[in-house]
Amino acid sequence: MNANTTAAPMIGPRDRESFFEAQRRNRHATWRLSAVSVLATVVMGIPLALTITPLLYAAALIIADIVSIWAPLPSSFWQHANEIARYGMVAIGWLTQGKTANPQALVIGAAVLLLPGAILSLGLWLGVNALFRRAGVGGALLALKAREPNQSELKELQLADVVQEMAIAAGLPAPKIMLIDTPAANAAAIGTSPNDAQIVISRGMLEQLNRDELEGALAHLVASIGNGDLRIAFRVTSVFETCGLLVAVINAPFGRRSRGTLWRIVRYGLFGKKDSETSAQEAAAVAALLTRSAGLETDDIDNFFDTTSRKKSVLRSIRNFLFFPIFFTNMAIKLSLWFFSLSILEPSMALLWRKRKYLADACAVQLTRNPDGLAEALRKLNSDRGPIPGGAWASHLFLVSPAGGDRVNNPKANGAQQQMWAASEASGKSNSSTPASADLPSVMKQISATGSAAMAGDANAMARMMAFRQAAATALGKSVDEMPNLTDIAAAQHGDKAALQRLAEFGNKTKANQPAASDSQESAESSSNFAGFFPSLKRRLKRLDRMGAHVELESDGGKSWIVIAVLAVFLGPFALVALALLLLLIAIMVLASLAFLMVWMAFIHELFVVLLHH
Repeated sequence: MNANTTAAPMIGPRDRESFFEAQRRNRHATWRLSAVSVLATVVMGIPLALTITPLLYAAALIIADIVSIWAPLPSSFWQHANEIARYGMVAIGWLTQGKTANPQALVIGAAVLLLPGAILSLGLWLGVNALFRRAGVGGALLALKAREPNQSELKELQLADVVQEMAIAAGLPAPKIMLIDTPAANAAAIGTSPNDAQIVISRGMLEQLNRDELEGALAHLVASIGNGDLRIAFRVTSVFETCGLLVAVINAPFGRRSRGTLWRIVRYGLFGKKDSETSAQEAAAVAALLTRSAGLETDDIDNFFDTTSRKKSVLRSIRNFLFFPIFFTNMAIKLSLWFFSLSILEPSMALLWRKRKYLADACAVQLTRNPDGLAEALRKLNSDRGPIPGGAWASHLFLVSPAGGDRVNNPKANGAQQQMWAASEASGKSNSSTPASADLPSVMKQISATGSAAMAGDANAMARMMAFRQAAATALGKSVDEMPNLTDIAAAQHGDKAALQRLAEFGNKTKANQPAASDSQESAESSSNFAGFFPSLKRRLKRLDRMGAHVELESDGGKSWIVIAVLAVFLGPFALVALALLLLLIAIMVLASLAFLMVWMAFIHELFVVLLHH
């Protein structure tokens, strides 16, 4: 046998698996990650409840003292309050100093410290669930501005047939089809159960995918509905919205923004009409407000205690001193939310949702028996992603992440620049002319190269740049004289102050004339945390490759894992130390907030006692 002879290559991946095996593996992983997510929620809730409970006691004590001014409370009330405080001190002594205590008293003390905050958090979560269930499927569709298929469009009518086929294969009632008139290519399943589920498809997706690819994409959504992903998605979203609502409740006494958020929630909950367009818009706006409130950015309470932007006064200093325990407790709550959400809750829920995506992919292969269709659909959708107006608060329900494509961040603005450059092609005769479909980086390079050639004296390039100037003036609604010229640009590059001033004035005018960011853009920014809930295209294609899809996967030769292993070895100890220090800081802040609030409550209570005796 010739030594150079090699064995015949193995057809297909070496680790091929059936879609049944893939489904079983992902379902088992789902159960494990569900338990981890519940545990992460409980772990995050313990320091939160421990920090919130004293605030509730403080509020109850102040209310009781105020009521006593007009209607003195019976002595039994104060005896019970003292008894509750005694049990709480037993638990605090065991927690901070390790004092021995009667197990029964310790259990009661733990309940005293944790139950009120836990009950409030649970109540807010139930309220968020009820609030967003009120909008229903119709409300979500109105927020997305979805419409029924056009009876005169053959492509749109054929969608119902494809979905009917997939639903029959899955043994489900056929979901209703709705369309969104947006160029972004994507689709989502909306609803709470298979009985009210509806599939929303963008017009851009319908234009880009062929029949096999469309079947694969719709099979994924039908499988997701049948697997119960809508119920899981609703639970995941409500946890994050509850964190935002909690921050808004704590900040409400100190600022207009949080009070406005709470009023909007109350108005929507009490007066919003189900399935009305206004109700749907309110639901999306409230979701965006709550998501933004969960962050650690500057908020109402920070502004309330901010002494740098206002003139200092004795009264303001006294006020800040009196309310400092509230400020400190607020910071402890937000730090706990940030740390446990970022380190435990979000990763566990993101991993859970990725497994659900893999499971839906495997079920889609079972329904279509064509893994290539889904693989090619994912390739196309990932290459031309874009934001879906009104869909940011449910972005994790889409087939691929709608957070925006990798190449273009603002499709509308980028498309305008490409159109202006293409419009100048008829007048300019430069060799750098480009069709309107060219991507933005290529267009910008061509504009720069043509501008340099024009400043160097190229007549064709000068004509092209003048045409581009005219096209830009038309698009911006300005006269040609208001647009910057090549002379100003060249002079500004050489430091000419007058030219720099003219360009600055033009920039300010342009910025002032630009419309403010829309609600959909703001909500897209606020829901960026859901972008990590989508597995990468490479990982999804790799799993489809195991199930028989003919995809070309880029191989890094295992180098990425080597780099990760090396970084873990060298940076792992530092990361553990940082993690331990953060946990220590949170523990110190929680215990310090308890101490501050106890002293604060005692001071306020004694002040009322003195006033009542006088």
